[in-house]
Amino acid sequence: MNALIIEDEVEAAERLTNLLQECDPDINIVQRLDSVQDVVSYFSSGKSADLVFMDIQLADGKSFEIFEKVAIESPIIFTTAFDQYALQAFKQHSIDYLLKPIRSEDLRKAIDKLKKVYGSGLRLTEDDIRALKELVQQNNSRFKQRLLIKSGNKLQYKPTNTVAYFFADGKIVYLVGKGDNKRAIIDHTLEELEEILNPDQFFRISRKYIVNFDSVLEVKGLISSKLEVRLHQPSEHELTVSRERMHDFKAWLDR
Repeated sequence: MNALIIEDEVEAAERLTNLLQECDPDINIVQRLDSVQDVVSYFSSGKSADLVFMDIQLADGKSFEIFEKVAIESPIIFTTAFDQYALQAFKQHSIDYLLKPIRSEDLRKAIDKLKKVYGSGLRLTEDDIRALKELVQQNNSRFKQRLLIKSGNKLQYKPTNTVAYFFADGKIVYLVGKGDNKRAIIDHTLEELEEILNPDQFFRISRKYIVNFDSVLEVKGLISSKLEVRLHQPSEHELTVSRERMHDFKAWLDR
């Protein structure tokens, strides 16, 4: 059985490859792709696979965009870090889904399920693709889209996509706006922000700072083995990545 892995995280792809070899040595990995564009090119060229493992969120977009551009006849097992309860409704549409980090037992069950229905012609329909699109949109909507800020004796809302970065000064947390560098106090700790902000968009680089991906201009290596984050706008703060967060930060930039 020839399998195609569609995954933009190198470590996740390697882990899945190793697990597949352990679970079923007869499965041959024909290729690994990491973007919507590459997947569309692959299937447009007439290539196929007996089985596709597909991450829902890829390097250049969401996987539902693939089905809007090319037909995939192969059965699909989705791999995702989405909440398992959000995926229960979608389980009936695809062959199966696997939550990251993928466990050997879950992978084995998914493969066994595939073999049982492989000859039944089970494929994704337009309704399935629509369900996937709605699922992704619902998952993204669970993150905060705006924050309540204090401005003098007034309360206002600030869209999260207009924030360059957050910083803590003692027990007070501020946001700094994109472009204007205006700061405002918010009623959240950095720990709370980590839970309510979209992790694809925001990353906590140290104990004191959370940065917005769209505001990052470049990252400079320092002699002290730390990384300095430079924004598209001037900053009064030295935004350095703590040593223990460097690996995860690089992975976040390179997702």
